[in-house]
Formats: sequence, C-alpha cells, structure tokens
Amino acid sequence: MPIFTRVQRYFAILTDLFAQDAILCIPITMGSKTNGRHHGRLSTSGPLECSLKGTVLMNHPSFNKGSAFTKEERREFELSGLLPPSVQTLEQQVQRAYEQYSSRADDLAKNTFLTSMKEQNEVLYFKLIQDHLEEMFGVVYTPTEGDAIENYSRLFRRPAGVFLNIGDAERVSHDLGLWGTPDDIDYIVVTDGEEILGIGDQGCGGILISVAKLALTTLCAGIHPNRVLPVVLDCGTDNAKLLDDPLYLGLRQKRVRGKEYDDFVDTFVKAAREHFPQAYIHFEDFGLDNGRRFLEKYRPQIPCFNDDVQGTGCVTLAAIMAAMGVTQQKLGDLRMVVFGAGSAGVGIADQVRDAIAAERGVSKEEAAKHIWLVDKPGLLTTEVETISSAQKPFVKPKEEWNCQQTDLLGVIQKVKPNVLIGTSTKPKAFTEQIVRAMASHVDRPIIMPLSNPTRLHEAVPADLLEWTSGKALVATGSPFKPVKGPWGEGGAEIEIEVAECNNSVVFPGIGLGAVLSRSSRVTDKMLVAATKGVAEMGPALKDQNANAPLLPGVDVVRDVSVRVARKVIQAAREEGVTTEENIPSGDEELDEWIREQMWQPVYRKLKYVPAEGASREARGELRVVGSVKMPEED
Repeated sequence: MPIFTRVQRYFAILTDLFAQDAILCIPITMGSKTNGRHHGRLSTSGPLECSLKGTVLMNHPSFNKGSAFTKEERREFELSGLLPPSVQTLEQQVQRAYEQYSSRADDLAKNTFLTSMKEQNEVLYFKLIQDHLEEMFGVVYTPTEGDAIENYSRLFRRPAGVFLNIGDAERVSHDLGLWGTPDDIDYIVVTDGEEILGIGDQGCGGILISVAKLALTTLCAGIHPNRVLPVVLDCGTDNAKLLDDPLYLGLRQKRVRGKEYDDFVDTFVKAAREHFPQAYIHFEDFGLDNGRRFLEKYRPQIPCFNDDVQGTGCVTLAAIMAAMGVTQQKLGDLRMVVFGAGSAGVGIADQVRDAIAAERGVSKEEAAKHIWLVDKPGLLTTEVETISSAQKPFVKPKEEWNCQQTDLLGVIQKVKPNVLIGTSTKPKAFTEQIVRAMASHVDRPIIMPLSNPTRLHEAVPADLLEWTSGKALVATGSPFKPVKGPWGEGGAEIEIEVAECNNSVVFPGIGLGAVLSRSSRVTDKMLVAATKGVAEMGPALKDQNANAPLLPGVDVVRDVSVRVARKVIQAAREEGVTTEENIPSGDEELDEWIREQMWQPVYRKLKYVPAEGASREARGELRVVGSVKMPEED
C-alpha cells in the first residue's frame, strides 16, 4: 500500500472531539513541517476527499453536513434538491439541536436522542456535546448510560459495533476482518458485559459501554471516531431478568465459563492483533477476576489497558497525590483503608502500592503494608476463606491483627488511616462516627466516596465536611456542587469545591499517548507518569489552593489529555517501548505535535474524487468493508 494512501487513512485517528458530519481522509505528508513546526502523520488540516453523492452521501454520518453543505458542495455532490435552500453554520445547527435535546422529557430520552443524532451526523453530535460537555457528560456516560444499557434490547433501533458470540467462536476472525484493513483501527474497547457500571451483568447490552467509552476518547482526547472499534463478547448472561425477557437480543443462556470462555477471549485477542496489529485494546467491565487475569496475561505482550483496574486506580492515585501535596506529605506516609474490595477497590490499591514502591524504592510486598482492604467479611485477613487472587497481595496475617473488631470502624480506630476510599456501593457507609473517628487521628483526612451512581455513595461531601469542620480533603465518584460552611479563619464562611474522580481525565490521555507513540506495551512507569500529569493539572496543586478541587474537571479535559499523553509518551520512550519515529523531544514541541493529531468536530470542505482509485475513507468504507454502496460514475 502506498505510504501516501496509508497516511491518509491514518490521519483520521485523533484530534479534538467527537463529530457527526464530515471527517475522513486528509492528504498530508509524513513528518511534514509547516512554518518550522513539526506535524505528525495525523495532521488535521486540509479538505476531505469524498466519492459519495446524493442520498448516499447524506446517509453517511461521517460526511453528512445536513443544512451546512455549501452551495458549491450541493451542486457538486448532487444535493441541491435534497435540502432546503438556506445554508446554515454548524453553530446554528448546534443551537437547534440543543433546543431539541432540551425538550426531551428525561435523561434517558436525551440519551436516545443523542444516539439517533450520532447515526445521522457525527460532527454535529460531537460538537453539540463538546459545547455542553459538563451538562451532557452524565447523559452520554454514567449514570444515564447505565439506564440505556439496562434497557438496550427494548430501546434497540440499529446495531453499533461488533457482536461476537461464543456460539460462533470460529467466526471471530472473519467477523472482525469485515471492519477494515490493518491500518484502519487504532483503538478497540471490548467488554463481556459481566460487571457494567455498578449494575452488574447486562449481557450483549454491554456493547453500549464500549460505544460510550469510545465516545469519551474522542470527546476528551481527540481519538478519531472512524478509527475506533466497540466490541462485545457475548458469552451468555446470568441476569435472570434478561433471560426471561422475550425481547432480549443476546445469547439466551447462562454464562459460559472455564476453558471455553478463556479460549474465546484469546481467540478475540489474537484475531484483533492479526487484523489490527497496531491497535490499542481497552478491556472494559469484565468481572473482577477475569479482567485482572486477562490484563496480567496480555500486558506483557500487547498494548492493552483495563479501565476498571488501572483507570480508576490512576485517577484516584492522582487525587491522593494532590491531597498529600496539600498536606505536604509523601506517598511513603500513606495509610490507606479501602472499603469495598472489588475490581475498582483493588485496582486503586494496586496503583497506590506500585507508586509507593516506586517512590520509596521498596518491593511491592513491602508497599502493600500501607493498604488495608475491608469487604463484606470485614478486614481481609488470612482467616477469611473467600479471597480472590487480586485481593491476596493485601491480605493481612491474622496473627498480626490483634483486634477483635474487623469492621470498618474497628479498622479505622486501629489503623488510624489518613486516606479512606469507598468503592463498596453501600450507601451512607461512611457514618458520622466513622468519619469523626478518622478525623480524631489526622488533621486533614483524605476521604473519597467513589461508588456510582450517586445514590450508592458512601457519604456526601456536605456531611464529610461538616463532621470534620471543613478539614476533610474530598473527592467523589460523581459530580457534586461546592459546599459552603463556616470553616474559614474566624468562622468565616468559605466555599469548598469537590473534585470528581472521573476516569475520563486519565484513560483517554493514556490511550492517546499509547496510540500516537505506537507503544508496544503499556508499562507501570507510563501509568505513574499519567497519574502525575493529572495531579499537576488539579487546581488544588496548580493554584496552591486547598479549597479548590483536587482534580481537573471535564471543562479542561482536552488540555489534561494533552498533558497525560505527553507524560505517557515520554515514559514510553524512556522504557524503550515506542515504535513511532520522529517524536519531538521538548515539552512544548511535543504538546503541539499531540494537538495537531487530535480530531475536531468541524465541517471541512469536501473534495470530490472518483471512486476508482480513491481511498477507503473517501469511499465511506472506513468502518466496515463494503458498507456503503458506491454511486455510479457519470
């Protein structure tokens, strides 16, 4: 394949945000320099080549501009009689779309509206969300996306993504191969739907979590929406409600487990690597043990990531780093209790342990002594019978725990932690007694109730601040409004902003850095570097203001993704795992190189090219081989 064509295809990977209309191939030159500045192969300037005309063009969400097609484009692409005469701007379209969005009765209806828009016009879809990101984030992702997933089979209109089922394992390679050539896909999100967003097993409806995560990679890090692939591995479901639902669209059987399940996942990974050898694979919402097993198995071999294990751990560690910066402590001073030892809780424990080990130059076993896990049986000690392999590194010897109380309060009183993490999905578990007990031992307790959705939070920030006289450093798993109280000097009322531990400030940037550098693996040092990048951008540290949020918000998430990607790329280069050549070395130049390759939701001028000899992007075939019928040539 000629380099020029390959780069054209490749351009379409990353830039600024989701879009709904025009995208696709842009002619550039590898390693080009403009005005003395280095630009990457995914440069985002220039016209978009297109071989489609008429209704075929308007039915293609990546090219469709709707009322924003120019007069020249309407003539050239046979659209004049298909559109009302007024030519409108993208901004006007966003205004109309926002009014339509706002008229929907509830958040689930708004989610469905956005899904339909995405299927019609991607640029408009992404531009609308970009302009209203803080307002719409909870609609396109948690908590509303959880409702959409639960109702997937009943809200179903048209499929999106790849459906691979264990009953047709022999077709996995063939079916994946329909989605493009080796140069077409950069980022894959795959789930088996077993542990979705705190709502459990959702079977094939899990495809929507893959779709949503990829939407966030585009919104937050400019990953090109035409170069991503959402996948669900349908292995059945243990959700009785789904099995009894006559409209359920997935395999109507109990989950397959054991060797057959492992072989199926392995078949997928091998096929994905065969068809898309440079793609980054993001595992999402697998069961705790399965997700960790696959991460440990494939991490040494391929560039992969598990957001539940690593992403949650990274963003929480970033909040901890920022909080300890406020209290002028080091990670070596940490004593952390995690309440809820599932995938998120143990993932956080892993990331914190690894960071302590790196900072202090000690073994992971030694670093794990700083962390206590509390789950349904109480403190996890060697006396507890049901211990998973993931939890095992943090289990305390029973003989060393000379205390009868192993519940959360008893652990708090004995351990005297300075950090308390909640990932239990047990609402109001952080009681006033527990919080006051913690605050009696440390001056600035770091407390993070992270369970989602909001109704499952272990505590709300207002209570935590009231019970600690405003001294608690708080981060939550969902957005909360600032809290006011008489905690200033002399009892003056002050406002404290609460950070949200939102994975979207970290996982998109990690993926962006890995994709742009073509990293062969995602190493521990790359994750620690990403975490430091997020912490540096948190207002509490950046502005030296203890009343400001510990973490950056979604309003600056693209800037955060650039910083995270830079840190990841630099760490990857130090580790010797980058395969992309000519990556700039200086911070400023590297940031510009990253930004230049981030996709943006803007309409670009369309340039007609005959179908014969045109790139697959221009023919509208980037998503699925042969998915669009070509118009006949004049």
